Amino acid sequence: QVQLVESGGGVVQPGNSLRLSCTASGETSGYSIGWFRQPPGKEREGIACISKTDGRKYYADSVKGRFTISRDNTGNTVELQMNSLEPDDTAVYYCGAGLCFGTTPRAYEYDYWGAGTQVTVSS
Repeated sequence: QVQLVESGGGVVQPGNSLRLSCTASGETSGYSIGWFRQPPGKEREGIACISKTDGRKYYADSVKGRFTISRDNTGNTVELQMNSLEPDDTAVYYCGAGLCFGTTPRAYEYDYWGAGTQVTVSS
């Protein structure tokens, strides 16, 4: 079992920044951490992940160049720095534990999820 806790969501104006954090605990060996988001009425979208084995990072086109994923040395705390936020970034953001290899994270390859944190971008 892996437990995940997100923090750092909030309400910001367009153009501003937020930093989200995800802390994983339990049997984390072998699991990479990915970030997903789910806007109201839409499906969950994988936006970034960082491989636990080699540190490679993958980003969705929608966030590339604006969001940066990073981790601590253990790989169990992963942050998502979000810059130049836009109203379309409004969503519940989730971190998950699963596979990060070769492409942006896919929800069906993730076994564990945090409860989510709301990010609202509005003027």
